[in-house]
Amino acid sequence: MIIALVTGVIAGLVGGAAGYLIRHIRGKVDADTTEVQAKRLLEDAKREADAMLKESKISAKAEMLKAREDFEKSTESRRKELAQIEERVAQRENNLDRKVAMLDRKEHTVDEKLADIEAREQQLARELAAAKLQSDKATETLQRVAAMTRDEARQTLMSRVEQDVHGEIGALIRRTQEQARETSEREARKIISQAIQRYAAGHTSDIVTTSVALPSDDMKGRIIGRDGRNIRALEAATGVSVLIDDTPEAVVISGFDPVRREVARQALEQLIIDGRIHPARIEELVEKAHEQVEETMKTAGEDALFELGIQGVDPELVRTLGRLRFRTSYTQNVLRHSVEVAHLMSVMAGELGLDPQLARRVGIFHDIGKALDHEVEGGHATIGGDYLKRFAEAPEVINAAAAHHEDIESTSLYTPLCAAADAISSSRLGARSETTGLYIKRLEKLEAIANSFEGVVRSYAIQAGREVRVMVEPDKVDDNEAMVLARNMCRKIETELKYPGQIRVTVIRERRCIDYAK
Repeated sequence: MIIALVTGVIAGLVGGAAGYLIRHIRGKVDADTTEVQAKRLLEDAKREADAMLKESKISAKAEMLKAREDFEKSTESRRKELAQIEERVAQRENNLDRKVAMLDRKEHTVDEKLADIEAREQQLARELAAAKLQSDKATETLQRVAAMTRDEARQTLMSRVEQDVHGEIGALIRRTQEQARETSEREARKIISQAIQRYAAGHTSDIVTTSVALPSDDMKGRIIGRDGRNIRALEAATGVSVLIDDTPEAVVISGFDPVRREVARQALEQLIIDGRIHPARIEELVEKAHEQVEETMKTAGEDALFELGIQGVDPELVRTLGRLRFRTSYTQNVLRHSVEVAHLMSVMAGELGLDPQLARRVGIFHDIGKALDHEVEGGHATIGGDYLKRFAEAPEVINAAAAHHEDIESTSLYTPLCAAADAISSSRLGARSETTGLYIKRLEKLEAIANSFEGVVRSYAIQAGREVRVMVEPDKVDDNEAMVLARNMCRKIETELKYPGQIRVTVIRERRCIDYAK
């Protein structure tokens, strides 16, 4: 039993030792195999690294060669350009040398001519001095012989000549005018008739009236309505006057507010097309026309701003700007005038180194007060400046709107630019028509010129300033002197007064003998 136990223990020990030995030998073999594989992988990596390094070196050399070639090509091109520039500079230097030489020759020639001219001037001065000395001696001799001075002799001669020819001048003027009158009236009628045929247009009526065409004269009665209720409803709804007269197939809308006239025109045209003309329908179409006109004004403001490239404007300010489409100033459309001022300011601002965009903004809003001046008291410049403050516009824009007529002090360079552009746009040929105020001033100036002559009692400008009639004192002015007076008056009018066409001067000399039977 013990032997068997010992034998089992020994067998177990021998088996364990054998297993350990086998595992040790197998582990050593696996380690050797792994080391060999690692060495082989390391060698393969080294070979791949060497190959990649060689390829990188080759690629770098190729890139360097290509870069060198490109650099040499660009350097060669630049060298050629420099050579051409040097050649052109050399040519210009040669040309300048030739021009300098030519200028030197011309300067020498000019110096010679100046020296010659100075010598001639000195000789002429000496001759003039000698001539003056001889003239003074002759004058002294004449004064001693005639026993009067030069001024006395001149005055005496002028008086005698004036007395001798005064009557003849008046008679000559009278004969000449009679001869000219025979053909002038005929030629004047011919010229005027041709002018009327070539150009016939209204001026004042275009500003305050609008014509609406009718399909027939029967429509006039329908517009008037029973007892005039339709026309009264239309006038009450639009605030204008509707004039129905003998003009065939047309009615006239009269009013000083162009927006109201436009609303009335559109409403009346829609009524004519619709055919249902009664007070309720009139009020409905007037309201619709008012909305259409508001949309038209908004579109007009947007178009003007788009034309100038101006952005960031409040919609309310855009609508107010569009109202200027229906405003005129001395027959000039205010919206187009504002656009023109904006363009002019942009050009001038660019020349002066200012901001053209800001200049255009100043120009388009400079007359914005004219869209509100019938609603607010004050001048349009002050109204426009206060209105623009509500929309937080730039200080330059506000100041230019308020100060472009010098109502307040200018605080920026854009304000005088605005005033200059405004004057250019307003005074260009055909921009504006003559106003009643200027017309009255011209008539007053015409009468003042006539009254400035001696012997005139009073004068009257008639026929819209085309004729002035002058009443003279018969004791101081005779018939021949009246002709001379008319001629002198015409010359003074031509010199001091600007007027269209011609002005006829009529001098009236009348003597009234009055007595009383008692």
